[in-house]
Amino acid sequence: MNRRERRAATERSQTARELHQTAVGHVGAGRLLDAQLCCQQALALDQNHAGSQHLMGVVALRTGQSDHALEWITRSIRLDPKPEYLSSLGRVLLRQGRFDEALKAYDKAIQLEPDNPDRWEELGEVLLSLKRLPESLLSFQHALELSPNHWGAAHGSALSLYFLGRFDDALKQVEHCDRLKSGQFETLQLRAVVLNGLKRFEAALVDSYKAHALRPDSVETLNNIGSSLESMGRPADALGWFDRALEIQPDSIQTMKNKGFTFKQLHKFDEAIGVYDRIVSLNPTDADAICDLSHLHLLTGQFDKGWIEREARLELDSTYPEFSEPRWLGDESIQGKTILVYADEGFGDAFQFARYLPMMADRGARIVLAVDEPARSLFSGLPGVVECIPKSIVKSRGAPLPAFDMHCPVMSLPLAFKTTLDTIPPPLPHWPGVAPELIAAWQNRFHHHVRDTTRTRVALVWSGNPRHKNDHNRSIPLRALSGLLDADASFVSLQKDPRPEDQAALRELSDIIDWTAGLTNFSETVALLRCLDLVITVDTSVAHLAATLGLPTWILLPYTPDFRWLLGRDDSPWYPTVRLFRQTETRDYGEVLDRVRTELHSFVESHSAGCQ
Repeated sequence: MNRRERRAATERSQTARELHQTAVGHVGAGRLLDAQLCCQQALALDQNHAGSQHLMGVVALRTGQSDHALEWITRSIRLDPKPEYLSSLGRVLLRQGRFDEALKAYDKAIQLEPDNPDRWEELGEVLLSLKRLPESLLSFQHALELSPNHWGAAHGSALSLYFLGRFDDALKQVEHCDRLKSGQFETLQLRAVVLNGLKRFEAALVDSYKAHALRPDSVETLNNIGSSLESMGRPADALGWFDRALEIQPDSIQTMKNKGFTFKQLHKFDEAIGVYDRIVSLNPTDADAICDLSHLHLLTGQFDKGWIEREARLELDSTYPEFSEPRWLGDESIQGKTILVYADEGFGDAFQFARYLPMMADRGARIVLAVDEPARSLFSGLPGVVECIPKSIVKSRGAPLPAFDMHCPVMSLPLAFKTTLDTIPPPLPHWPGVAPELIAAWQNRFHHHVRDTTRTRVALVWSGNPRHKNDHNRSIPLRALSGLLDADASFVSLQKDPRPEDQAALRELSDIIDWTAGLTNFSETVALLRCLDLVITVDTSVAHLAATLGLPTWILLPYTPDFRWLLGRDDSPWYPTVRLFRQTETRDYGEVLDRVRTELHSFVESHSAGCQ
């Protein structure tokens, strides 16, 4: 190339760079067509101008042409593998759902530019998309270490913390976002979601209203408003917001789920079932909707549909182990077979459905039972249970498992035995895992602590897991039970891990004996229950355990209860000794406790007369 040709090439290159800079300005101003024309002119002058090729990819991505974007950006990286270009490649791959490849692109960008907080924030985003939450949080936090005022990293950190269930920490990060950029729609939106997670529904509603004022057509915000109103006990008001969301986006699955749930809270069960049927017709593999539909069918007594549909829960719950052995659902003979029965949900579910284990033994099965450690001593020795192992071993495969032919989740046993309302088997008659000396030890405590050992002994449980999504409807504060304490009875707390406000109340209410420190496992709990006359409890595992033992058990239920308690009855086909005290449409536990107080005085009087 002679001097004139080199000069011409330099001028063309210079012009290409100028055109590229002009294109960058057009992109910043949203003039994507002008940017594209400038890039085309630049590439006509210099076909290997990497910046223009990259920008062509950015424009293509902004206009929804991800395949073209991928082609242009890949070309630019071949010419000049800048971190910026690799990040753009990651965004394209994310758009295409190719998360693992996107992760590699962001990793490479970080290797080239490890001190750039934007690169770490981008890596956090892809890890968040992959639901690798602890890693995404670390990436966002590293970005914040490099740049404490990085809004995107703070927002991503808050999201990761929220999905990890660390709501208090998430709120701190959202507040940091608000300090960096006050009144941002995204910040208001996220803070409302986090506040809902903290059960601070009124504060969440305030933020959602502010976000709605900024973007009235945001379907997510309309859903957030409706969800807060429903959680505040205003389901009729919530429906209007869900309907507004569906006017904007008629096939919004999340909105329909919210509407179906709200119909359920209003006891409009046919309407709720209709909504979930529509969701499943649009997306037959939506396990969440199918599971919600199963709960509606079970709650309304339609066991034939409900048990089958509830198998969808295993698609939602990643904690159920994968086994190479087949799953047993009642169709094959189990004569002479060993079956691993895995307690796939809570303690209460395991207690309720343990009644099926002797029935499996009657069919000739040998049972290896996997339960959480606090319940293992209690389940050991049940008929047919040849070995009771901790679930942790099964999850981690930290030790060789006993040989087995098939497996079955505990919660699938009602389906395996084709249970209907008329064929519910009775609870287990006894728990062999409780030694008589344990019961004697608890009896001795009463004799040493209570002056009048003939008084009626009443156990109290007032709250469940605070992380339970329906905890705000299910649990009540201890002080609400104080009206019961004027009965002539000895009251015993079975409440494990009371909340701070309840701990303070427990210290003040000296009429309540608190021996929960001694309840180190469920065998101890059963031994204590054997010393009692009555249990008054909200819907927790203790309710199932006490009722399984045949102890008179009064369960306080929200207006819309868990599926197993059915509707419109004060007894339970699952437990002969249970009485159900339901909220009315007012959703007021005060009314429930007034009824309980009246019945408690009658119970104590009758019990005292029987002891004379």
